[in-house]
Amino acid sequence: MKFGKRLKQQTEESLPEWRDKYLSYKRLKKLVKLISSSANGSRHCGGAEAEFVYLLNAEIDKFNAFFIEQEEDFVIRHKELPHRIKKVMEKWGPNGSDASEAEFTEQMGRIRKDMVNFHGEMVLLMNYSNINYTGLAKILKKYDKRSGGVMRLPFIQKVLQQPFFTTDLISKLVKECQTTIESVFPPSVAFPDREVAVPGDGIFRNTVAALLTMQEMRRGSSTYSHFSLPPLNMPDIDVIHSLQLLTPIQIP
Repeated sequence: MKFGKRLKQQTEESLPEWRDKYLSYKRLKKLVKLISSSANGSRHCGGAEAEFVYLLNAEIDKFNAFFIEQEEDFVIRHKELPHRIKKVMEKWGPNGSDASEAEFTEQMGRIRKDMVNFHGEMVLLMNYSNINYTGLAKILKKYDKRSGGVMRLPFIQKVLQQPFFTTDLISKLVKECQTTIESVFPPSVAFPDREVAVPGDGIFRNTVAALLTMQEMRRGSSTYSHFSLPPLNMPDIDVIHSLQLLTPIQIP
């Protein structure tokens, strides 16, 4: 699949409020087409090059601002989860102040639904980082080929230091969230609204699609280079398996 189509697909499968945060690949590609590899480039070509570089830097700023905002929100939400579980246990659990099996089951079911969706959002953010990095590497390759320049390597080295590319914290939160889901909400325990544990916006489907996309992007080349994505630092197949057990939705 060509990258432009892949990016469009990933954008459509993301959360609606995220869709304008992705790489402006088509606009960058149009600018690249205006750039000539001739040593005697026209003034128009020079303007296209300047606009291309300006837009690249603006895109980096956009990615960083969005990623940092989401990351901070995820950290806060992650810290709230054990407090929510503890509160429900202390009030409606077997030894709670207002012990009620029905209320306990309902409240824990709501928390489980929120956690599955939260897990999905974090995976989507990791995929957001991956797909935008890949887009930058590909458009810079086109630029160097068209212009005869060597912008790709130094620019990618700069990108590798950017907040949006550094997903270690999100990966850690994903693993911790998965562990909590598996320990607190084992598949053998029934909760209400099991078949609608994920809302109709398709976060679960999109999470699985994002994980498979990240796998595929890392298998795209048999050789490692400066532009290769790092290994996927999360047990993606285990994630899919555990979430399928928690949320039995058929994936086409």
